Amino acid sequence: MNGGAVPVGHNHDHGHQHGPGAGRTRLAVAFGISILIFLAQMIGAVLTGSLALLFDTVHVLTDAAGLAMALGAAVLSSRPATDHRTWGWKRVEILVAAVQATVLIVVGIMVIIEAVQRFSHPQPIADRELIVFGIVGLLGNIAAIVVLFGGEKNLNLRAAFLEVVNDALGSVAVIISALVIASTGWMQADAVVALLIGALIIPRAALILRESVSVLLESVPPGLDMEDVKRHLEDHPRVVKVHDLHASRISTDLPVLTAHVVLDDESFKDGRSAQLLCEIQKCISEHFDVSIAHSTIQLEPKSHYDHEAGEFVV
Repeated sequence: MNGGAVPVGHNHDHGHQHGPGAGRTRLAVAFGISILIFLAQMIGAVLTGSLALLFDTVHVLTDAAGLAMALGAAVLSSRPATDHRTWGWKRVEILVAAVQATVLIVVGIMVIIEAVQRFSHPQPIADRELIVFGIVGLLGNIAAIVVLFGGEKNLNLRAAFLEVVNDALGSVAVIISALVIASTGWMQADAVVALLIGALIIPRAALILRESVSVLLESVPPGLDMEDVKRHLEDHPRVVKVHDLHASRISTDLPVLTAHVVLDDESFKDGRSAQLLCEIQKCISEHFDVSIAHSTIQLEPKSHYDHEAGEFVV
């Protein structure tokens, strides 16, 4: 709608920087630990011939790459907004999480395919060495979990934390398979564990990917009922109608809302429109389960809305 003659209101808080960077120190330490785990487990995979340990090692490498991307995203996300990028680099968090999740799904599928083949063609496994390297991997992953636990809960860190937890579970499974092989001689236990590792990766990665895509498609933030928002705003005695109502997320920690709010003509004659704008934005930021710190509201007199209704209003 043409709003050239209509007062336009913006939230008074235009600072889009929500913190100095999403857990950069935590991510950097976790990345260093992951690299050490990868090197140790790669040596172990070569020495033991274990498929489970090999693919757990590949998983660790994927996680290390994911942590590196997450660290880069955290650094970029903390950069200030510019005239060219008015939201800064906030959306990088979502893109990185989507890439991480996609890579994890691909790795998981590869694990499952190779494990099925190993059932028909089991290979000898050095069980004692496998136990040692499994324990090394588990201890390293526990250290990374401790580092990442309690960090900011944006999608970027959630994906990184999830990957490390999956690694730890994979290490536990590797240890169990080694114990089974050592006690029973059943070499297929290695393939069973490889399947379990794949099963751990795919569903969790799919959840992260789904949420990433949801943000990229500018879906309504979870927990925000748009009908409830519209109904609540229209309950105000001076509000005639709310239209062109949109809500989305720039990143997981930055929901935004825009709306055209039609007021009775008297609100623009008695000077109440500015006060009403403050009331509306305060309501948007405080009343609903999802706290929306940034809202852009276009106020319109009823006479203007009636004039353009049916042509531009959707």
